[in-house]
Amino acid sequence: MSRIGRPARRSFLIGSAAVAGGVAFGYYRYRQPLPNPLLEGLAEGEAALTPFVRIDAQGVTLITPRADMGQGASSIQAYLLAEGLDLDPLTVRLDPGDPSPAYYNGAVLAEGLPFAATDTGWLAETARAAADVPARLMGMQITGGSSTVPDMFDRLRHAGAVARETLKEAAAQQTGIARDRLGTDDGAVILPDGQRLPYGALAARAATLEPVTDAIPRPASAWRYLGKRVQRTDIVAKSTGTETYGIDLALDGMLYASVRTNPGLGGAVNGYDASAAEAMRGVLKVVPVTGGVGVIADNTWRAFRAVNAIAIDWGAPGYPASSDQIWPALRAAMTAGNRDSRFRDEGDVENALFEGEAIAAEYRVPYLAHAPLEPMNATVRVTDSRADIWTGTQIPRFVQTHAARLTGLDEAAVHVHALPMGGSFGRRLEDDYVLQAVELAMAVKGRPVKMTWTREEDMTHDFPRPAQIARGRGTVREGRVEALDLSVVGQSVSASWLGRVMVAPPGPDTTIVAGAWDQPFAIPHYRVTGYRAPEMVPVSSWRSVGASANGFFHDCFLDELIHAAGADPLEERLRLCADPLSRKVLEAAAEMSGWSGPRISETRARGVAFCLSFGVPMAEVVEISRTEAGIRIDKVYAACEIGRVLDPDNFEAQVAGGILFGLGHAMNCELSYADHAPEQANFDSYPGMRLSQAPQIEVRGLENGDRIRGIGEPGVPPAAPALANAIFALTGQRIRELPLNRHVTFA
Repeated sequence: MSRIGRPARRSFLIGSAAVAGGVAFGYYRYRQPLPNPLLEGLAEGEAALTPFVRIDAQGVTLITPRADMGQGASSIQAYLLAEGLDLDPLTVRLDPGDPSPAYYNGAVLAEGLPFAATDTGWLAETARAAADVPARLMGMQITGGSSTVPDMFDRLRHAGAVARETLKEAAAQQTGIARDRLGTDDGAVILPDGQRLPYGALAARAATLEPVTDAIPRPASAWRYLGKRVQRTDIVAKSTGTETYGIDLALDGMLYASVRTNPGLGGAVNGYDASAAEAMRGVLKVVPVTGGVGVIADNTWRAFRAVNAIAIDWGAPGYPASSDQIWPALRAAMTAGNRDSRFRDEGDVENALFEGEAIAAEYRVPYLAHAPLEPMNATVRVTDSRADIWTGTQIPRFVQTHAARLTGLDEAAVHVHALPMGGSFGRRLEDDYVLQAVELAMAVKGRPVKMTWTREEDMTHDFPRPAQIARGRGTVREGRVEALDLSVVGQSVSASWLGRVMVAPPGPDTTIVAGAWDQPFAIPHYRVTGYRAPEMVPVSSWRSVGASANGFFHDCFLDELIHAAGADPLEERLRLCADPLSRKVLEAAAEMSGWSGPRISETRARGVAFCLSFGVPMAEVVEISRTEAGIRIDKVYAACEIGRVLDPDNFEAQVAGGILFGLGHAMNCELSYADHAPEQANFDSYPGMRLSQAPQIEVRGLENGDRIRGIGEPGVPPAAPALANAIFALTGQRIRELPLNRHVTFA
């Protein structure tokens, strides 16, 4: 890959020099231990042995600061800590903790660097390590990018080991027995004679000690929980309906609220008439909020009814009003002046296209809503000296900062209480809904206000996955793929999102081409170019981000070229694959599905797709059949390389969930725009996949790599192309746009 992205890399090196200078200048601060937030306000007899472990006479509390959106983040963090601390996480308290720089995410920034996951050269590895610097200095506590396990794997196991050895030191000082003669088991220090000293009984003494920081995490050969089929820590609450999500929260003296904001995101409010709402039963107050109006009432249903009774004159936002205008704007942006990146440019693409018989195609994907089952909500209480926020969020420190700015309070006076979330898929990387609740609570200081969006408000005020267009050109020679040139145009997710929560940095946005430029194929003439479209509908990260669209573009067009070459879809992908780990993934998918070609019978066929995203190579084979009611998806086989499967049950659930998420959206979902707003306002017009349509799914996780990877997102990108490729194999119809139900009927 000697010619990958020279201009962009040069820009990156300049930026790296600036970062390196900052590191040198601030090296002392970077190397200093971050303050332990648990030390503030400790009661007598409590010990905060690390930022992740608090112990008192009643037992152990594990701090699990990465947000749980249903993906099992809290559970795996607890098991990572418990493995080092030697206790059962099902028997201890779990707490997401308060927002703190100590819980920064050092892995999430590395995903945006212009280096393919298969690039293990010095520059790539140095840049990945350097990404920890700004994350740590800025205290970026973020959950996203399938980064929870990669970021926390070593940190939490070490934190658990530090706590374990510190408790053993407390026992050594109490008993006079050397620490190296003591053991631990299930929440207690074990003396040589078998006597057990519970951790809680050692808390007071441990609180007086300096932590034993040279503790060594247990090797995999000694693991009790990791790698085994264990029960998720939240499974009982979620199975019995006793989990408390933000929407379930109840506080004494609580008021209830809802809002309506401009359906054209960012548009103004020219005026409103709330007289009808103010006269309705239970309405306490009508409050202007940023971009709209809110109602505070004595229950949520009355707030819903009243806010919808307000007559509002909306101002137009600054983007095209309809999809009929958005698609031409995207096409018009695919010009040299809007070129954002060319991270991959190998061989001589132009000459190959000139000499061969070029195959060309245009693909497109629509805007997509996150549409989690739990709509946006937050409960806030504001006084003159303090603000408390109860909500589900992936960005608690940004929430804290922005709420402090809004209320005029110090950040230390803003307390964010993170709650479990009923889904997110990236939506709760935003804090617009939280800040609306803050504005409402400021109007009734001292009373907690629970603000809940209606489903329609949630659907139509999303920051969606961007619409994108791709143009592919390529050639084949002697039964093989010879050239592939892919151009992708779309809005910048990074610029849009970072512009709202922080500051958008200069330089190319890797998300525009992620899942396309970084694929591990050795095609002789290979080029991927990204074009940045102008800001239109404000967009954000959607499960698997850029790869969600580019997996469809890249793999479907590659499938077209393979078909034109007369080659087998799976065998040619294997021949082209230059990465040993990715080859094993494709081989596993072939073995699992009993691959013998795309056509099974006159009424049954299958498609294969591959995408490497978030460092995880993932191959999927989708089997379909033709029925009188339409096309039915019968079975999906999925194989991936994850480095280490830490929780087999949850691993399989996450991959299967990603596949269903990807298939459902590919089949049936889009956001189309009219009068600046989405036309789809509820699940009747945005249905996803029905339970009766769900296929059997078989998952296999390979453990050949030496890096721990996350799995929440990589199952999504190959789903759509595998289904589209299967439809082609069955019907001969090459579908180049999503959703697929525009062209076929699904049973």
